[in-house]
Amino acid sequence: MLNFLDTSIVADIIKSAIIIVALLTAFAYMTLIERRVVAKMQGRLGPNRVGLFGLLQPLADALKMAFKEQIVPSQARKFTYLIAPIISVVVALSAFAVVPIGNGWITGKLSVWDPWIGDINVGILWILSVSSLAVYGIVLGGWASGNRYALLGSLRSAAQMVSYETSLGLALSGTLMWAGTLGMVGIVKAQLFYGPTGQGIWFVLAQPLGFVIYIIAAVAEVNRAPFDLPEAEQELTAGYLTEYSGLRWSLYQMAEYINMITVSSIATTLFFGGWSLFGFERLFPGAAIIVFLVKDACFLFLFIWLRATLPRIRYDRLMRLGWQLLLPLAVLNVVITAICVTLGLPWWVNGLAGLVVIVSVLLVIRTRTRLVEESISPQGEMLPASVRLVRFEASKTEEAVTEAAQAAVEA
Repeated sequence: MLNFLDTSIVADIIKSAIIIVALLTAFAYMTLIERRVVAKMQGRLGPNRVGLFGLLQPLADALKMAFKEQIVPSQARKFTYLIAPIISVVVALSAFAVVPIGNGWITGKLSVWDPWIGDINVGILWILSVSSLAVYGIVLGGWASGNRYALLGSLRSAAQMVSYETSLGLALSGTLMWAGTLGMVGIVKAQLFYGPTGQGIWFVLAQPLGFVIYIIAAVAEVNRAPFDLPEAEQELTAGYLTEYSGLRWSLYQMAEYINMITVSSIATTLFFGGWSLFGFERLFPGAAIIVFLVKDACFLFLFIWLRATLPRIRYDRLMRLGWQLLLPLAVLNVVITAICVTLGLPWWVNGLAGLVVIVSVLLVIRTRTRLVEESISPQGEMLPASVRLVRFEASKTEEAVTEAAQAAVEA
């Protein structure tokens, strides 16, 4: 009677609905968790009045957004203005389709009900290609608002995403070389400590440099602090969100948090073994999903920690970091990994080379910072890194004018 449930189309539709509901629920409670965690770090309480421990705060926020006035600027291009946030949400949800959140329910057999929507052989390319479309929702939202400041914020965000997309993709290339596949499930199986394809390591050990580059680029990719440059203090605007309110504003917020979950899931899958944990995931059904969610939660906490710790950086430094530091390091990581894989060297050689590069870069940065700190102003005050002293020597004409003025005063 229920044989139709074993068809792939029905299973994919039901799993897609479950994933969408789970992501939307996670978005709602990520806002609550972030507010509570940041409050603890800053010595505050955070929202704790609505429901037990404030657990109903996301519901209260949703009701507030639903009944808030939906304002459309008079100069806005209405259709594009309305469709732009929907594009961002659809793209964010679609990117999660190939992420495996657990192993198969039946050991050694594939089932249409395995905990992933699609296991395509180019899974990581699907994520990179779909996530790159998010820039359309941002640029269209800023352009269609009819506000020049919103347009400037959207262009800043677009330039930032394009700049860090290249480094992010190259950072993942080293992992793909070691895995020998582009499929997300295959990448996890390559990191298992058992099975014919398992290499017995998590790829973060072979790719420490790639992992560091990926984390930095991922934070910039989702416009999170300290790279949340669409908002600019000098303009007192919120970037491409300036003219949005109510539910339309919350759609952009939703896309940002879902993208956080997606990039955290990619880091878990490609660098930390995905749903595997030294065989623990085979103890009982559903253990793999628990392992995956715990790893994902650790990366989400890292996003919150960075927001509570680091100030927003300057835009020129953001671009300099992406193009002059991360991109060359990402290319260097690809070259080192290609040499190790081609020559058949063990994984620890690649990992050691990556650690050497990381330590060298940190030492160079520390040395440059120390040199800047040693530049002291004439009043004996420490100068920030963005300030350079320039000394001008008075010309002969200025000296003559000064002497004449002094003579006139004495007379």
